[in-house]
Amino acid sequence: MSERSVRPGAAGPATSESVVKRPVFLGSAVGVLLIAGWALAAPTRAAETIGVLVGWAAEWFGWFYILLATAVLVFVVFLGASRYGRIRLGPEHSKPQYSTFAWASMLFAAGIGTDLMFFAVAEPVTQLLAPPVGEAGTAQAAGDATMWTLFHYGISGWGMYALMGMALAYFAYRMNMPLAIRSALYPIFGKRVHGPIGHGVDMAAVLGTIFGVATSLGIGVVQLNYGLSVLFGIPEGRGAQIGLIALAVAMATVSAVSGVDRGIRLLSQVNVLLAVGLAAFVLLLGNTSFLLNALVSDVGRFVSRFPGLSLETFAHDGAGEWLSGWTLFFWAWWIAWSAFVGLFLARISRGRTIRQFVAGTLIIPFSYIVMWVSIFGNSALDRVRGGDAAFGELAMNTPERGFYTLLMEYPAFPFVAAIATFVGLLFYVTSADSGALVMSNLCSDLKSPEADGSARLRIFWAVATGLLTAAMLQVDEGLGVTALQNATIVMGLPFAFVMVLVMVGLHRALRAETRAAAGTFQYLPGRLGRPRLAALPGQGPAQEYLDEVALPALRAVAEEVRSQGVEAHADWADAGPGERAVELHVAVAGDEPFRYRIERRDAPLPGQAFRSATEGPTYPRLEVHLSGEGQGYDVRGFTHSQLVDDAFDQYTRHVQSLRVGQLSG
Repeated sequence: MSERSVRPGAAGPATSESVVKRPVFLGSAVGVLLIAGWALAAPTRAAETIGVLVGWAAEWFGWFYILLATAVLVFVVFLGASRYGRIRLGPEHSKPQYSTFAWASMLFAAGIGTDLMFFAVAEPVTQLLAPPVGEAGTAQAAGDATMWTLFHYGISGWGMYALMGMALAYFAYRMNMPLAIRSALYPIFGKRVHGPIGHGVDMAAVLGTIFGVATSLGIGVVQLNYGLSVLFGIPEGRGAQIGLIALAVAMATVSAVSGVDRGIRLLSQVNVLLAVGLAAFVLLLGNTSFLLNALVSDVGRFVSRFPGLSLETFAHDGAGEWLSGWTLFFWAWWIAWSAFVGLFLARISRGRTIRQFVAGTLIIPFSYIVMWVSIFGNSALDRVRGGDAAFGELAMNTPERGFYTLLMEYPAFPFVAAIATFVGLLFYVTSADSGALVMSNLCSDLKSPEADGSARLRIFWAVATGLLTAAMLQVDEGLGVTALQNATIVMGLPFAFVMVLVMVGLHRALRAETRAAAGTFQYLPGRLGRPRLAALPGQGPAQEYLDEVALPALRAVAEEVRSQGVEAHADWADAGPGERAVELHVAVAGDEPFRYRIERRDAPLPGQAFRSATEGPTYPRLEVHLSGEGQGYDVRGFTHSQLVDDAFDQYTRHVQSLRVGQLSG
């Protein structure tokens, strides 16, 4: 939704050490270019076709969008409040990369964007003058107007962001899998996520992201064009709008090739302060007592009616057109942005517990949204209900003019409008830059969760986003951004089904981990939830465990130890003829190094212990050896995080024993 004021790559250094996933890149690139070319070549036909598709999607899948938004929010809140809430989004011993204040600040910044400036005035006025049900212009309609805006920008959408961020962080930082959406589907499809299924998921994410970003760019273009017209006399029209699109693409390209992330991030943080200052300016110089009363009333109305709104489809009220133009559009838009923002949330939340993550992502950004929408929305409603019918018609029929026209009633308008334009322009540019970064990551096989796609891919997606935005605005000649909104409803649908699978995959993984922690061991890599004994016979499953769980887990431990300034590595080791083991080696200055080794050994099946290993059926055990000595326990059923914990515990005991020896000497 909102343009991110902090880049999704902010949590780690960008790198071009990546390999392009050709099926994902070619499939999504061809799809975007074909749609853009079609819109440019036949805008009228494109508008008609998009209209038909939107009608079809609203009629047959409107209920699905409504139900999905509610189900995702319930699922996310359930995970945060349940026993799963204690699980960390990273190794058990990891600590958050950012302080609580810094993390909260970045989440707070994530709620700000040009589209919020656009809709905070336009939607409440529209809901007052053209409500879905009831009489227009009444006190009831005024109260419902801001309530609907808070609902559309509220915790239902942030629940979608939280789901994707949680899933990406869990599988990348706790399970040591690629920071990719397909990783969340591994518990369902197993290794098949590395083939066509995974490619299809990533393509759906890329297409949803580019249409979501293009919609935000389209909104930013038409609003900033009007602001520049007011300030500098630049005429409104396609010429100026294409120029603004070109500016965003150019700045995103410069960022991609020159690495000016720090500068853009610093300006974005300043932007947060300016945006808050702008809201305070309107609050203090406007009808302050009314705005404060309205803020409290808005919160109460939203809380009391939220459960009913969440499942409202207007099945008996004949408001289907309103529903598709507002709620369905917003839910599709949130879905389209969920991969984008989810990646950002994952990168800044490593080491947080699920409970902390859910509480932070649902409460902190929404607190800003409540403040902004209530101040600007109620200021606009107060003006309309005070007798300024012309302002109401303007804000409803040409919504891009509503925000600036509202500010005209306040002192020092040129200065305030210049600040508003700067705020909107920078968020508008960073959305193009960050969107290109995320799409390049979705099209790349990254070496680590901190890596980013190549500069060339980022440039391509920045240009493609600009082209798509310009093409869809051409489709909507004279109608603002309606075509982009309609296209988002359609293009968000495939990824909506992906989100259902993400919920299933994440729940299976969390359930398997908690069961294993309670002693009911599960075999995680092949298919979460498969009973352990079913995997006992044969060498293949044991080797698969060493490949996909043991070695990644020990490498994660080695990486964590190295971050503390201690030399450590994990790799394959010889374990006799035809056998292999994995070993973690940690150098301890002046003392015996720590070795944690997992070796395969054949043992009699349960119930056959009276036989030797050569007399009857056996199964492969994966036993732990410390400094060459066996420890007598099998880690084969351990999950990734359990194995990380066990290695850390053994290392801690080793270091403590050395310290005791030094003291006694």
